Amino acid sequence: MAESPFYVTTPIYYVNAAPHLGHAYTSIAADVMARHHRQRGDDVFFLTGTDEHGEPVALAAAAEGVDPQQLADRNAERFRALMPQLEASNDFFIRTSDAQHVAAVQEILERVKANGYVYEGTYEGLYCPRCADFKTAQEIAEGNTCPIHGIELDREKEQNWFFKLSAFQERLEELFESRPDFVQPKTRYNEARSFLEGGLRDVSLSRRGIDWGIPVPWDPEQTVYVWWDALLNYYTALTYAEPGVDLVDRFWPASYQLVGKDILKFHAIYWPALLMAADLPVPQRLFVHGFLLMDGEKMSKSLGNVLDPFEVIERYGADALRFYLLRDVPFGADGSVSPAAFEARYENELANEYGNLAARTIAMVHRYRDGVVPAGELDGEMAEAFDGLPERVAELIDGAEVTQALEAIWERVRRCNQYVEERAPWKLAADEAAADQLDSVLATLCEALRTLTVLLEPWLPASAAKLLGALGAEDCGYEAAAFGSGSLGAIEKIEPMFPKDPNPAS
Repeated sequence: MAESPFYVTTPIYYVNAAPHLGHAYTSIAADVMARHHRQRGDDVFFLTGTDEHGEPVALAAAAEGVDPQQLADRNAERFRALMPQLEASNDFFIRTSDAQHVAAVQEILERVKANGYVYEGTYEGLYCPRCADFKTAQEIAEGNTCPIHGIELDREKEQNWFFKLSAFQERLEELFESRPDFVQPKTRYNEARSFLEGGLRDVSLSRRGIDWGIPVPWDPEQTVYVWWDALLNYYTALTYAEPGVDLVDRFWPASYQLVGKDILKFHAIYWPALLMAADLPVPQRLFVHGFLLMDGEKMSKSLGNVLDPFEVIERYGADALRFYLLRDVPFGADGSVSPAAFEARYENELANEYGNLAARTIAMVHRYRDGVVPAGELDGEMAEAFDGLPERVAELIDGAEVTQALEAIWERVRRCNQYVEERAPWKLAADEAAADQLDSVLATLCEALRTLTVLLEPWLPASAAKLLGALGAEDCGYEAAAFGSGSLGAIEKIEPMFPKDPNPAS
């Protein structure tokens, strides 16, 4: 495949609390996409980071009796530390308190004002301090409450600067009409389209009386409304992520922006409008995923129902967490998570299916062929089962269907285990006249295992590196994922990749 730019982003995470499993979920999905595209030889940039300004952070800092910058510094490092523990291969970690980001935001908003899309006015509406969002009529739950946080909304009235969102009604309608894949999946596209069809009202560009934020460049007594500050990170990061180099022309517009459904309005409506106002291209695609649920509710620090990804990783390793989150919950939908479901996936699929396939294949090569993969003819039936698999995985990843892509690979994991039972190598080994058949079966299993592991690398990077190393097949590029393209010789024994009782909790 020809090299092409691929730029993927996660939402930036609020520093008003420490990371939880929901943050890990989006980061892992973005990493799978980034790793897959690197396999294809694409020019990849993967961005994540932290959202550090605005009222939610100021309120959290005040509750702790610390300065907002102190809270931001502490929790930003927690999010930064989470990424390598997740095996996330992000190219840059942006903080919206970065001086370079602040300067770039101010420059872009000056451009928006010069283009005639900013004016001064008075705003009154119902506001959620945790969302940092003025709610429209269709976004207000019973009793004037926030449908996300369940708290009563505040009625606020203030004079500030406005963004002429209404001026982009027709252009946004044209965008949605001409690019039906702009927002995915389709249910979220329809939701955004419905919001748009309700008619756009101008919205605040700044806030008065909130000091923790970026000063409005033409009115330093006000700060930039935190959502404009946050949204612009996807663009501003490219201006300084690589010192002395502007990556905008190389990577903008973003290929995929992954966001949660609770911030759909900002990314699908506000964000493209702001870019249009600044004469900048809009992203190619937004993929909106659902919530991880526990006991039927969104996992949220403010609701107090979180699983600690650090604890899961410490016991089971990052690969197990990565696999579970993108295997158990179809990416794009809401889904329930639980320790019991995690342990079932770990034992039944990682340990019993993939881990056992690797262990028994390597053990049989050592038992029957002294650790050297025989030069047997590959089984045509298995070659047919693997035919087109790399292309199918690529097609699914191109649609951000990371769960479906994993399922396509896992179908072949199960087929390989079935193949072992069908061919019964231990019976062939007992029959000297079946030596060639045994060679074919062992060679086929080793090649299938190699191919599967190359394809699984984006989901299971540490395990894939370990197993490919044992097979003497370090090539992890997309072309190496084709069945029959490998050349294996001596292979090494390895410890179980997914032990049944890893690092038992004390």
